[in-house]
This record gives sequence, structure tokens and C-alpha cells, in this order.
Amino acid sequence: MTRGTTNPNRLRRMDRWIAAVHGAELRRVADPVAVDLGYGAAPWTAVELLHRLRAAAPRTRVVGVEIEPVRVAAAQPYAREGLVFRHGGFEVPVQGRPALIRAANVLRQYEEREVAAVWERLRARLAPADPGAGFRGGLLVEGTCDEIGRRHVWVALGPEGPRTVTFATRLGSLDRPSDLAERLPKALIHRNVPGEPVHTFLRDFDRAWAAAAPYASYGSRQRWIRAVRRLTADWPVTDGPARWRQGEVTVTWGALAPRD
Repeated sequence: MTRGTTNPNRLRRMDRWIAAVHGAELRRVADPVAVDLGYGAAPWTAVELLHRLRAAAPRTRVVGVEIEPVRVAAAQPYAREGLVFRHGGFEVPVQGRPALIRAANVLRQYEEREVAAVWERLRARLAPADPGAGFRGGLLVEGTCDEIGRRHVWVALGPEGPRTVTFATRLGSLDRPSDLAERLPKALIHRNVPGEPVHTFLRDFDRAWAAAAPYASYGSRQRWIRAVRRLTADWPVTDGPARWRQGEVTVTWGALAPRD
């Protein structure tokens, strides 16, 4: 059981990214089911996920899953058309295979050595790819954020394995990009040491941020965009200015994956 300390609007950055990046694929699925795994002591995140995903894919249904029965019972008054709550855990107790599983701040309490097995179990529950429909397969989004959602880092995984790592922040709260290191997901947080790719990435990001200091006079957004653009010379950044403007940057998983 997680601590359950979830504040309203805490997962807004992750939700908006999912809607923007995965929304088109959700629209192509016959029955787009999204799972909010480990929503916590209150169901705010599941309610918000339904609202944000339906703006991108109106037929989306959300299932909130919690391992603590008391929390499931407490959430029932918030159930509505398209939103239900169920007792369960990593087995993901829904019929069929969901198009999305979101697990935010769930694995932080686990050991690093346990993460791969959990990822594998959750990926096995994802909807398979359907190339004919333009669907790459379901998406598992697993990551960590601070208590009010200003800083967030997550890994996106498909049925085939990890795809990308996204760093997202409220730019006005940032002194330097490496401040996000404290919110790295469990698979990476202990790898922020010399010799590991994620440490090198954050070092290079800080250097790009320092080099972009003259753009701070135009605002932190312009400084961030300039710094990320500088990063693209050496790192496989997968998104563009439209997402950078949101205080985000996404890099391929392979570039940041642990060395062993």
C-alpha cells in the first residue's frame, strides 16, 4: 500500500503529456480503457485523468485500482459514467487489456531490483499493437513527482519495453535542470552517479541551461527552449518546441538506461 498522499491536480503534467502524445492512439482503439494504478487515499487523480483523456479521446473509460479495500470503498461516491474503482494491484483487475496504465508514485517505495519485474508484469497487461489501425500498443507510464506536481519524471513503456523518459517541470520553480534528479523514477534515481548515462545527461542539461542564461531576460520558458535545443546536438530528444514550451523534454530510454 502506498502512503496515499495525493493532492488534487498533482499529476497534471503527466496527464497532459499522455493526452497530447497518446490521445490519437486512444481514439483508434475500439474500447479505450485507462487504468489509474494506485490512486491513493482519495480518488482525485482518477477523476482528473478521465476529464483530461476525454478531451483528447471522448470514448475513454478510466478504472481506478487500489490495493487497500478501504480506499476503494471511499472512492465509490465518485464513480460515474466512464469511471469505476476496483480493488487490486499489479495484476490490473480489468477485463481485456487496457490501452493505458498510469502508475505515479507507486514504485518509489520498492527496491530498484524489483522494478524490472513489475514493469514486465504491467506491460503484459497492455493492449497489443495493431499496425493496421495505427496503434503501437498500450502505454505504461510510470514515474514520480513532488507533492504538488511541480517536478515530474516518468518512463513510457509499450508492450515491447521502455520507450522514452520525460522530464517535466514548472519552469518558475527551477534553479537548474538537475533539480529534477530528486524525482527520477526508481529505475533511475540511484543511477544519478558519475559513469551512468542519466548523470551525464543531467550534467549536460545544466551546462546547456547555463549557456542559455542570456535568454532568461525573455523568461524561463525561452531559456528552457534554448537549453533543450542545445541538448539535441548530443542527445536523442524525441519531441519538439511545442512540448518544450510546456516545460518538458523527452529522451529515448536507451540513451538514459542504466549500464547494467
